[in-house]
Amino acid sequence: MGEITNHPLIQRLTDEYGYPAIGMEEHDEFVADPAVNVLFFAGEPKKFGETVDVAVVLPEIISAFEGRLRPAVVTKEAEKELQKKYGFREWPSLVFVRAGGYLGVISRIRNWQEYLEEINEILRSEPRRP
Repeated sequence: MGEITNHPLIQRLTDEYGYPAIGMEEHDEFVADPAVNVLFFAGEPKKFGETVDVAVVLPEIISAFEGRLRPAVVTKEAEKELQKKYGFREWPSLVFVRAGGYLGVISRIRNWQEYLEEINEILRSEPRRP
């Protein structure tokens, strides 16, 4: 298993909240789950200032959706390859996948109401091409 971005607030997601670190080896099995899987692509916090903000709000998002979302942190080694797979351009990003099918992405930090609305829409959507 690879390493996640070295920042205390990102490390906290795996250490305190128990979110798995997902690399290329773990990816396919993780996203095959029929739950809505949320992959956190942190990027480099020094380059993308909003990364830390998303790391702080992610547990609140997971809590607000009461077990309907299954989070993971993508390892540094897997980020670029998986970014190509999912086709997003902005960092940080939350990629939503159900049973291996891409549902959508939310990039950068949003206000709380936008998160709620966009995630509810994603939860209702059918898998599509990234």
